[in-house]
Amino acid sequence: MKNKRSKYLFPLLLPLLALAADVHAQNAAGQAGEAGFYQGLASYLLLGFTAIVLIATIATLYRLLSMMIKVQQIRIYQERGLTEYLEEIKKPKPSPLKALYQRWTASVPLEKEEDILFDHEYDGIRELDNVLPPWWVALFYITIAWGVIYMAYYHFLDMGPSSKEKYEQEMEAAEAAIAEHLSRQADQVDETNVTLLTGEADLGIGETIFKTNCTPCHGQLGEGNDVGPNLTDQYWIHGGGIQNVFKTIKYGVPEKGMISWKTQLRAADMHKVASYILSLQGSNPPNGKAPQGDLYVPEQDNTVPEAEMGADSTSQAETIGMN
Repeated sequence: MKNKRSKYLFPLLLPLLALAADVHAQNAAGQAGEAGFYQGLASYLLLGFTAIVLIATIATLYRLLSMMIKVQQIRIYQERGLTEYLEEIKKPKPSPLKALYQRWTASVPLEKEEDILFDHEYDGIRELDNVLPPWWVALFYITIAWGVIYMAYYHFLDMGPSSKEKYEQEMEAAEAAIAEHLSRQADQVDETNVTLLTGEADLGIGETIFKTNCTPCHGQLGEGNDVGPNLTDQYWIHGGGIQNVFKTIKYGVPEKGMISWKTQLRAADMHKVASYILSLQGSNPPNGKAPQGDLYVPEQDNTVPEAEMGADSTSQAETIGMN
C-alpha cells in the first residue's frame, strides 16, 4: 500500500522540483539582485508549502477512502458471512480516481431506500443515510481548489492586484471620470451664466492664456499699448463685469481688430482668462495707457457722477481693442 501511494504522490512533487531548479538557475545566472532572489525564494517556498499541504490532504482522503472500503468489507462479513466477504476481497480494486467517483455517485435507488433509513424519527419524518449529490460534491471540491489557486495567485505570488491596489485603481478611475465630467460641465458656461472665478489655480491658468494670446495688444501686465486699451483701470469700452468681458472675448470686436476667440479657446478657458483680466483691476502697472470708454459701476451702484464719465463717443470710435 505504501509503495502504491508513493507511485501516485511522486508526480505531484515534480512541480516543486522544477520550481527549485528555476530558483537555482536564476541565482546562478545573476538575473536578479540579492533582495529579489530572496523574495522570489520565499514565494517559491510558500508555494511549495501549499503544494505539500495539498498532497497531504489528498493522501489523507485516499487513506480515508481505503478505511471506508475496509469498513464496508467488514460489514459484509458480519452481515452475510465469510463467503461473500472473501468474494468481496477478491474483486479487483478500482483506481483511486475511479473509486472516488464511485463513492460520489453511490446513491441508493429509490426502491432500496428502506435499507438506509435511520431509526430516529421527528414528527413523522425519517432521515436517509444517503450520499450527497455528485454535482454538489464536485462543486465543493472545485471551490476548495479555486480558493487555493486564488490565494496563491493574489497573496503568495503577487501576480494579481491586491484588494488595496484594486481599490486604489478604481478610485483613480473614478477621479478621472469626475474630472472629465466637470470639464464638460465647465464648457457649458456662456455670457448669461458666467460668474467670477477667484481660485488661484483658475487665475493661474487664465494668466497663462492671457500672456500667450493677449499681450501683443494689451501688454504683459494689461497696461495696454498703441493697439489695445488698458485693462487695469475701471473704464471699459464694451462694458465691465465678468459677463461683458466674457462676451467680448467670446465674440470679439472685429471692426476694431479683436478677433473672436470662441473658435480657438474652450468656454472654460475664456471663463478663466476673463476672471484673470478682472483680477488686474487697480494693479496700476507702469506705463499704463490712459483710460478709455466709460467708468463701469456694478448694477447695485449705478449712481455715477457725471464728471467721472470717460471720453466722448468720438474718442471711443477711434480706440482699438477689447476694453
